[in-house]
Amino acid sequence: MIRLSIFLIILGAAVVTLIPRVAPLVLLSRISLPENVVRWLGFVPIAVLAALLAQSVAMPEGRLSWPPENLAMIAVIPVLAIAVRTKSLIGTVAGGVAVMALLRWVLG
Repeated sequence: MIRLSIFLIILGAAVVTLIPRVAPLVLLSRISLPENVVRWLGFVPIAVLAALLAQSVAMPEGRLSWPPENLAMIAVIPVLAIAVRTKSLIGTVAGGVAVMALLRWVLG
């Protein structure tokens, strides 16, 4: 009985997770969206990533932290320049790792 309950809970969680992900794909695959909407939707991942990064950079330990304790705030400027110049995710991540390593080495 307990195994059936656990199985039904897992199945229910899978269905509840799957519906919001599959339904838009199924519905939107049958219609064509206006160009403005498609262009607007292209900015959604960037906006979500920026919001997540801003919070993790400004509040690394759950509270607002300023430089010099918060090296990530210092690293944002050169990493943003790398991202704009290279337009490469791998290059930006590698540059971010290098900048943080350098800052930790220099500023401790």
